[in-house]
Amino acid sequence: MGTLSTISLDAMSGDLGAEVVVRAAFACLQKYNHVKLVLVGDEAELQDLVTRIIGDEPRLRIVHASEVVEMTDSAADSIRKKKDSSMRVAIDLVKNGEADACVSAGNTGALMATAKFVLKMLPGIDRPAIIAELPSIDGSIHMLDLGANAQCTPEQLFQFALMGSIVTAELRGIERPRVALLNIGAEDTKGHDTVREAAALLNASTLNYVGFIEGNDLFNGKTDVVVTDGFSGNVALKAMEGMVGMIKHLMKRAFTRNLLSKLQALIARPVLKRIAGETDSRNYNGATLVGLNGIVIKSHGSADSYAFQHAIETAVVEVRNQVPQQIGRLLQQEAA
Repeated sequence: MGTLSTISLDAMSGDLGAEVVVRAAFACLQKYNHVKLVLVGDEAELQDLVTRIIGDEPRLRIVHASEVVEMTDSAADSIRKKKDSSMRVAIDLVKNGEADACVSAGNTGALMATAKFVLKMLPGIDRPAIIAELPSIDGSIHMLDLGANAQCTPEQLFQFALMGSIVTAELRGIERPRVALLNIGAEDTKGHDTVREAAALLNASTLNYVGFIEGNDLFNGKTDVVVTDGFSGNVALKAMEGMVGMIKHLMKRAFTRNLLSKLQALIARPVLKRIAGETDSRNYNGATLVGLNGIVIKSHGSADSYAFQHAIETAVVEVRNQVPQQIGRLLQQEAA
């Protein structure tokens, strides 16, 4: 099934330990026969887990790394003082051509800084951004930036829009994704100078720009890509996650209030199960650090094996569709 691709996995940086990564790797190897995986971390621990969970597998190898980037480590320290961390070694494999992409559940700031230091930026891109898939009423949307850049210029927002359009097109199979700018109103006169100047750049581009979008319209199917700065994007993401958690809590409380409500819960169980599946964040795990000269996927730190598997699969799709190269081609087209 296509060209063999290799994904390096930072096996040591997540909150739940290396076993989560090994089990996710096993699931991916069973699902894809064109994928090779490299587990990076403590060789003795990983070998024990592989022997117990996977067994002999020619498409899997282990690369030893003696250090781990902790969630408390600063981005600068992760680069200067932990050159043999599982995170750094996994990214180095991409730089050296031994892997086509890297997946890590580690410290976001350290991962972004290390990836930028090692892989550098694509020509024409000022800063990397974090893009992730989020659920909407008619499927999903992609949103960026989700926290890498608190303040942005109009040109950087334009670059985010371009990169978001490519990622969405390749991951969701949409020929011309609709792109919108997050703003405090839909009218052309709303918002600060930066967002209005970015809108002018997008209107003059070949992208399928559909205008401003407000926060209450993010998930109603009006757009495929939402572009904003990292401050607003991260606030919107965390607010959404909190709202989903609150709704689940309220539903659980309502359906366990008394015997009648418990009986109603039994009747509604198939519907509730379907809603839970559609809003399960594990199905959207795996944010891309887009703009780098290479593919790096950020998994949630507390991801279980099912969620981490989804992050690996995101990397597989981006490698297959050559996302960085696609971004480079579109940048050249816009500059022409």
